[in-house]
Amino acid sequence: MAGHSKFKNIMHRKGAQDKKRSAMFSKLSREITVAAKMGLPDPEMNARLRAAVLAAKAQSMPKDNIQRSIDKASASDAENYEEIRYEGYGPSGTALIVEALTDNRNRTATNMRTIFSKNGGNLGASGSVAHGFDRMGLIEYGASAGDSDTVLEAAIEAGADDVESDDDGHQIWTAPDSLHEVAKALEAALGEAEAVKLAWRPQLKADVAGDDVATLMKLIDALEDDDDVQTVWGNYQISDDELAKLA
Repeated sequence: MAGHSKFKNIMHRKGAQDKKRSAMFSKLSREITVAAKMGLPDPEMNARLRAAVLAAKAQSMPKDNIQRSIDKASASDAENYEEIRYEGYGPSGTALIVEALTDNRNRTATNMRTIFSKNGGNLGASGSVAHGFDRMGLIEYGASAGDSDTVLEAAIEAGADDVESDDDGHQIWTAPDSLHEVAKALEAALGEAEAVKLAWRPQLKADVAGDDVATLMKLIDALEDDDDVQTVWGNYQISDDELAKLA
């Protein structure tokens, strides 16, 4: 998940759909297994697992695959994954946060350093960019959930902190510890969300234009293609005109 929905959609159109879908299922499966291992294997009793299952359903992952990933958490030969956050810089002063689940810290660190350096970026030290982001809960709905006023009213009623709406849909922001309470209230009003997760929200956004747009796209695409990377967050802002040049 690269953050900006239009940017993400263009990236996905440019990629090989089947390959990306397979990689996405693998990453969703890993998150489900880790979440089930860290808490109870019941989505109703485990907020992180519930979010992971919702994310898998939103990508049309089969129920059998989801259950198999949950069951894997209690298997004696289950792999142990470590959560690691990497921080770095892209073109035009953009800041990126990369969340990974890995069974080999050295391999992942080497891959991150290589990807950043080969694609116009620089890997930073831990904490180098996170201070420019807020850790928040994020609930995403498509445009079909309703117009901006309808979603805003529902979000206020549910206790959300903020709403951002555009032609692609709605992003509803909450305090991290209120995420699942707000998500349940919104589900009653708007139906099931496309995604419910913890996110990094930039405090300020960096405008990206010209050749830097393609460079940034290449960097984020390379990061997301890495098997250990779960999510990429950034503070970039790209105008519709710049995006149209890449479509």
